[in-house]
Amino acid sequence: MNTTKNNLDYTLITIIVLLGIVSIFTINTVEPTLPAKLADQNFFVKQVVWYIGGSILIALIMLIDYDRFRQLTWILYGIGMTMLFMLFLGGIGLPIPFIHEANGAVSWFLFPLLGTLQPAEFMKIILILTLAHVMYAHNQKFVTQTIKSDLWLLSKILLLSLPPMGLIAVQPDLGGFLVMCALTGAMILVSGIRWRLIFSIILIGLAIIGLFVAAYFLFPNSVAVFLEESVFKHVSSRFYGWLYPEQYSDSGFQLIRAMMAIGSGQLFGKGIEIMQVNVPERHTDMIFTAIAEQFGFIGSSIVVTLFFLLLYRLIHIAIQSNDSYGSYIVTGIVGMFAYQIFQNIGMSIQLLPITGLPLPFLSYGGSSTLTYLIAIGIVLNIHSRTRKYMFE
Repeated sequence: MNTTKNNLDYTLITIIVLLGIVSIFTINTVEPTLPAKLADQNFFVKQVVWYIGGSILIALIMLIDYDRFRQLTWILYGIGMTMLFMLFLGGIGLPIPFIHEANGAVSWFLFPLLGTLQPAEFMKIILILTLAHVMYAHNQKFVTQTIKSDLWLLSKILLLSLPPMGLIAVQPDLGGFLVMCALTGAMILVSGIRWRLIFSIILIGLAIIGLFVAAYFLFPNSVAVFLEESVFKHVSSRFYGWLYPEQYSDSGFQLIRAMMAIGSGQLFGKGIEIMQVNVPERHTDMIFTAIAEQFGFIGSSIVVTLFFLLLYRLIHIAIQSNDSYGSYIVTGIVGMFAYQIFQNIGMSIQLLPITGLPLPFLSYGGSSTLTYLIAIGIVLNIHSRTRKYMFE
């Protein structure tokens, strides 16, 4: 005998509402400090609109049984890849309509009234759904797993993941590329592939990183020339700006200002709307610095605690789900959120290099906010349709 639990997860909803309140409030306090060219953008109002739109999407997602997403998997994947390929063509100079370039990256479509939309954000959710479908179908077919079947599953995962990763990397969008790597890695861990095979891949990756680090210390000039004159030029500027922010003033300026803002907040902060350190992109990627400067270590800790509770709740839902397809989806979403939270806060305190990644649910952004709320809608859908058995 079993029952279907169709109630909402009010714990998760409460966490998202609190993060939304923090986001809207912080953007409202930051707006008067933005450069003059951004003074008439009304980011506060737009963020409210994006949250309302995202809430409507959550309600619509809840009407559909999440298992039906499998029927749309390849259509969504095709649409996502088409959008990314259009951006690639625009990046190499072809006259593609609605292409928008900013800060040297061709990552957006520009539409009248809607503004800019970033396909890479939506592709994260699409890739999660696609990999979950492939993993579920594979494990249903190969009940008895062998090395051969594990290698075949790993090959399918990589064949689906690498094309969007490559198209995002050449935009260039280092942050989006790393998020795709993180969510793919998280899903591989729960895919059922043998751990010795996974550990072998991890060791190979660590060996490659180790060789690069050794080459950097043994032949610093040669490595520097390679980075500056190759496709990794965009990455190298971020890398050197992270290691030596004072020497590389162009790429290290944002990091220096971010650490000054966070440090100046001290324990209790300076107070609402008191922000004396000018930090570029404060309403988007660097919104954590605004929270730290206004509300200090205490306010920052509260935000970090909310994120911890969010990840804890998502992991709990993934474990609780009796359907492996649902568990795969939630695991991918956990990987996406966990990496972005760690990376965004880490880059603000020089723990990690700066990449163009928003802080989930807090940073201003239409595409990113909608993507995060769509992800939460899918998780709520999975939780509400998780079957409970009497003798679990």
